[in-house]
Amino acid sequence: MNPDETRVHDLGPKSSIEFVLLMAATMSLVALCIDAMLPAFPDMARDLSAPSSNHMQLVISLMFIGLALGQLFYGPLSDSIGRKPAIHAGFAILVLGCLVSMFAESFTVMLIGRFMQGFGAAGPRTVAMALIRDRFHGSEMARIMSFIMTVFILVPVLAPAVGQGILLVSTWTTIFAFIILFSIAVQAWFTVRQPETLLPGNRRPFTLVSIRRGFYEVLRNVPAMVFTLVAGSVFGAFMGYLNSCQQIFQVQYGLGKLFPLFFGSLAFFAGVAAVINGNLVMRLGMHRLAYGALAAVCGLSWLLLLLSWMGGGQPPLWQFMAVCVPWFFFIGFIFGNINAMAMEQLGHVAGSAAAVIGTSSTLMAVGLGFLIGNAYDGTINPLATGFAVLTTISLLLTRLVRAPE
Repeated sequence: MNPDETRVHDLGPKSSIEFVLLMAATMSLVALCIDAMLPAFPDMARDLSAPSSNHMQLVISLMFIGLALGQLFYGPLSDSIGRKPAIHAGFAILVLGCLVSMFAESFTVMLIGRFMQGFGAAGPRTVAMALIRDRFHGSEMARIMSFIMTVFILVPVLAPAVGQGILLVSTWTTIFAFIILFSIAVQAWFTVRQPETLLPGNRRPFTLVSIRRGFYEVLRNVPAMVFTLVAGSVFGAFMGYLNSCQQIFQVQYGLGKLFPLFFGSLAFFAGVAAVINGNLVMRLGMHRLAYGALAAVCGLSWLLLLLSWMGGGQPPLWQFMAVCVPWFFFIGFIFGNINAMAMEQLGHVAGSAAAVIGTSSTLMAVGLGFLIGNAYDGTINPLATGFAVLTTISLLLTRLVRAPE
């Protein structure tokens, strides 16, 4: 039987709007755990005696490493025992990690807690992708992913402001308390409203042999691996921005408490693009939209590098934003489509596919993003160089698998 013939569209909330909102909330935990903490970095560095401001980037990197490694566990687990039990396990570890970080008295303990948060958040993040693939595929999946990303993008738009607001009345430990409460609320919603989507007849045994077989099937799929490399390169450029944005906006450009406004505005334009993508992808196809967006992002990256060189590493803020706004806009066309393109031929091993693709692209992005962020020297030269190099690599990689629409 064709795997897609077992796909049923009623394995979820009857309202497609509720399904999109629920999946967005489930997948948004990673962004919330990261973006809400950004305004607190100076306070955290002081209270936890971080070696340097650049070392605070490890608070982001360790969470993403946990996220990457966790996906290797939750993907196959969800293929074996079902999507819901695997997600519940992730929620539990996420909350435990938040508690460790909340009561941390040293920078090392904070990093341990952040790793646990990433490992826990990998459950909702990875299994949600597999759950969506259980119900949709191809351009249809890309369309749903675009709508999910539209709602999801509200988190990076609002989370820094939420974190900044909490800091006005309390300390950074209260931000972790907020994340815990949000996680519990989402888990309760998921428990009550989302049925299991992996039917018992489609489950795979949770053994090393079956896991290895599923991973091998993903790894030998050339288009999936190429798009995974593309996702890792583009995400690596974004990670470079995420690692250094607090220093760039708050310190280099002296924006202080206005940082959440500028950070959120860029995320907003990515969300606008995701809405447009959701309306266009069924008509134009995810491949065409992704290729066009990659070309635009690549051109803008080289423009930013040119402006950076001309401005001695610090072009006027308006020039920096004038390039970053369209850059983030076109990024909104890339992430949802590239993920769907990587998963397109792997519906029968969706959990393993989500694990391999997610882990590989995330570890790649963490390494690349850390190199960019750690090279921060008080100018945007490292960021602009990372943008230009990685988006060029991504664009060249897509030439290897130009798929027909």
